[in-house]
Amino acid sequence: MNISNQEYGELAKRVSPPSAMAKTIPMAFVIGGTICVIGEALLNLYGALGLDRDNAAALTSLSLIFLSILLTGLKLYDRIAQVAGAGTLVPITGFANSVCSPALDFKTEGYVLGLGAKMFVIAGPVIVYGVSASVIYGIIYYCIKLFSA
Repeated sequence: MNISNQEYGELAKRVSPPSAMAKTIPMAFVIGGTICVIGEALLNLYGALGLDRDNAAALTSLSLIFLSILLTGLKLYDRIAQVAGAGTLVPITGFANSVCSPALDFKTEGYVLGLGAKMFVIAGPVIVYGVSASVIYGIIYYCIKLFSA
C-alpha cells in the first residue's frame, strides 16, 4: 500500500484522538510548579535547620528522589503523571521515576537479571549520552585552553 505524505497526514488526523491541550498544559504547569515549590520549601527548611547552602541543596535533591521513588513504589506517581503529563518530568523526580519503574516491573525476574539489568532501560541512554557529552566537552575545553595559552 503506497500512500503519499499528504494522504498519510490526513489519515493520521482522522484516527488520532483530539488533544486536550487546554487541560493538559495548565495541569502540567501546576503539578510541575508544585514539585518545584516542594523542592524550594525543602531547601529553605534544611537551611533553617542550620545546613549550609550546598548541603541543604544536596539533601533537597535526595529528598525529592526519595519521595519520587516512594510514590512510584506506591503506584501513585503514575496516577499523578496521568493528570500532570509532562509536569512530572521535572528533571530529578522524573529521572528517579524512570529508573525505579522498570526495576519494579522486572523484579520478579530476580535481582541480577530483573532488577539490576532492567533498572536503566529508560534512564541508561540518558546517563550514557550525558557522560559522553561531558567527556567530549571536557576535551574541547582542554584543547581550547591549551591552544589559547
